Amino acid sequence: MSSSETERPLGADSPAGQPAGALPAAVAPQLRALRRQASLTLETAARAAGLSPAHLSRLETGQRQPSLPMLLALARVYGTTVSELLGETVAGRDAVVRAADMEPTAAGGWTYWQAGASGRGMQALRVHVPYGSQGDIVRVHPGEEWLHVLRGRLRLRLGDTTHRLAPGDSAHFDSLTPHRIAAEDHDGVDLLFVHTLLQSPTAALCLGPTPGETP
Repeated sequence: MSSSETERPLGADSPAGQPAGALPAAVAPQLRALRRQASLTLETAARAAGLSPAHLSRLETGQRQPSLPMLLALARVYGTTVSELLGETVAGRDAVVRAADMEPTAAGGWTYWQAGASGRGMQALRVHVPYGSQGDIVRVHPGEEWLHVLRGRLRLRLGDTTHRLAPGDSAHFDSLTPHRIAAEDHDGVDLLFVHTLLQSPTAALCLGPTPGETP
């Protein structure tokens, strides 16, 4: 099992069965419904998203909570958005998203806010990446990504090159370039993040750590 699959069971942080900021309970059946809608078997979808069939099955039955990279990978495989995976509905296609309407969601240690409407060719997120969170996960998938550092410092590895970005710095790159994202500061890093939504049977976002390398 890769490091991208070591997620905690839902409800592990709260006696009430729902940790603060956790993904809504509707996510599990929504994951299953969208996979079937895409006419993909569990094995095919899991392989395309870089997961094991057993782990995807646990996500679909609510036994595990997916991380944000997992949700992004599955959204690409199913040709949809994280919003739809979460069962969120957006009234119409409003051009403006108010700050008061952006509900935080926790996934795999990251916290993110939807910063754009669903049903578009791009997805915009505001993301907080804590220090030490998922820094060993290599991501490779079709499409493009653009990110802008709002607060803190970011360590971005693209292929064999490591870049350190300060507040105000941006990066725009081909997502087929193996990449890692990690916070340089103990307070974490806040980002604006935009990615294209490209459905591909070969999409695989989380590949785990590259042998012999350190984050």
